Amino acid sequence: MDFEASQHLQRELSSGESLRWAGRPKQGLTFRGSDALMIPFSLLWGGFAIVWEYGVYTAGAPELFLLFGGVFVVVGLYLIFGRFIVDSLVRKSTYYGVSDDRVLILVGFPVRKIRSLNLRSVAEISLSSSSHHRGTIRFGPEHPYSSWMMGTPWPGMERHQSPSFELIADAKSVCEMIQNLQKKAYASGR
Repeated sequence: MDFEASQHLQRELSSGESLRWAGRPKQGLTFRGSDALMIPFSLLWGGFAIVWEYGVYTAGAPELFLLFGGVFVVVGLYLIFGRFIVDSLVRKSTYYGVSDDRVLILVGFPVRKIRSLNLRSVAEISLSSSSHHRGTIRFGPEHPYSSWMMGTPWPGMERHQSPSFELIADAKSVCEMIQNLQKKAYASGR
């Protein structure tokens, strides 16, 4: 159990509720499978936008053209490297927990949000893991396009993604523990 994560999650527990597991996503710069598509796309987008801006500037075009192209340059720069910074900051302030009755996801950046899922109400749990024992546990169905945007924090995208414990260590054993707790919750009628 991750000590720092358990400290952050303790105040979210109800009286009589105990934390069974606490953890955090992988920290630092992280590349995902979706980056195989996103990195070339972002370089093309950003490169085109910068060439456009340069052309507009050197041609002496009206300021409206500079402003229009500037928006595309900003988006391009975010896609090229800004998304990695924001993703790292989000994961740095994210804590996961499992109690007897529920799954907790606490995110502290850019605003503090707590998400709580009752173990009995989670109908679908899926696990994707790597050979390094790190993986992601997803609670609920996966939106068809959500994997394209994994690691690309963009306002409003979280509504298209099921809650998950992303990039956690020893994901398989955590998933098995959650499934066992879920069976106990169903058996006891909690």
